[in-house]
Amino acid sequence: MSYDQRPLVAHVMYRFDTGGLENGVVNLINHMPADRYRHAVIALTEVTDFKNRIQRDDVQFISLNKAPGHGIWLFPKLFRIFRQLRPAIVHSRNLAALEAQLPAWAAGVPVRIHGEHGRDVGDLDGSNITYQRVRRFYRPFVSYYLALSRDLAEYLIGIIRVPQTKVLQVYNGVDSIRFHSGPADQTAVGCPFSRPAHWLVGTVGRMQTVKDQPTLAHAFIRALEIAPELRQRLRLVMVGDGPLRNECQQLLEMAGVGDLAWLPGERNDVPEIMRGLDCFVLPSLAEGISNTILEAMASGLPVIATDVGGNADLVIAGKTGQVIPAADPEAMAQEIVRLATQTDVARDMGLAGRQTVEEKFSMKAMVAAYQGTYDKLLHRTGANAKH
Repeated sequence: MSYDQRPLVAHVMYRFDTGGLENGVVNLINHMPADRYRHAVIALTEVTDFKNRIQRDDVQFISLNKAPGHGIWLFPKLFRIFRQLRPAIVHSRNLAALEAQLPAWAAGVPVRIHGEHGRDVGDLDGSNITYQRVRRFYRPFVSYYLALSRDLAEYLIGIIRVPQTKVLQVYNGVDSIRFHSGPADQTAVGCPFSRPAHWLVGTVGRMQTVKDQPTLAHAFIRALEIAPELRQRLRLVMVGDGPLRNECQQLLEMAGVGDLAWLPGERNDVPEIMRGLDCFVLPSLAEGISNTILEAMASGLPVIATDVGGNADLVIAGKTGQVIPAADPEAMAQEIVRLATQTDVARDMGLAGRQTVEEKFSMKAMVAAYQGTYDKLLHRTGANAKH
């Protein structure tokens, strides 16, 4: 049996399930040349059927079934896994997986990368002192950091005090072949509305507190108050599942507009969902670099996004969409009304968004950034070894 000389990258995350962070891992593994690196996915909790989105058959998946709380009892298990797999790189993502860096260091893993992808509801602005202390504690065990927005890079350098030479700000990439615009009359399977008679504003994502879909529900209700004539045309689509789904449904029903909204739950046909919209809204309270914004832009949609995390890095205000304050249904409603009544402006914004994705946020550019970092830190042939 011949020895496989491709270095192994062990990707560590809290859970491998539907989500933007996890989708980024899928895209990276699927699009990185198979002859360069092998990959393993380690979930501190569980690996779900989401793994079926990875198209390579040489990827190993490991679930550790971690209980809530600090996972210090997992350290011996992670140590043994790293000694057994002998990865060249351990690449953890977000605070919930940062603790894997210590056993990776103890196991002698040569390169230990940590990625900061975004914030959750417990630390919307990065001011949580406990989280800062945890990051500083693990800082000596991390070789290099990847930050998915300028905001996160500045946080690592300024607050966590990571040397600037150890931080790279890298954007997500989007599959612009899978996500593209569709005909003006396309609607997703099961959608009760018809285009172009109806103008569909929508969102896609986990319906959890940090995503703040109720603000979009309130904004939709308010938009119909501002411009009652839109009741004939304007429709709302909210795709995703989670604890906020029922709350949003009830808000809409109580306002008497439940029949103007479609909340189908989680779907596995997001590209088709996007092609069936006229405008995309991201109401999040916190973000890193949003995959769904990139997917919406690739689909030729104007984007209304909250001014959090890296959203303003993606949406060019006035050109590809609009950036508004978080948790502000009035501002969101005003933008929805503006685009719903100026459909030519909305269409031009969508076209500009698609062009921006092709120029700045391609899958090729993202893979090149990650592979270049891996190569550099391993001092591989042809790579710049300085870091």
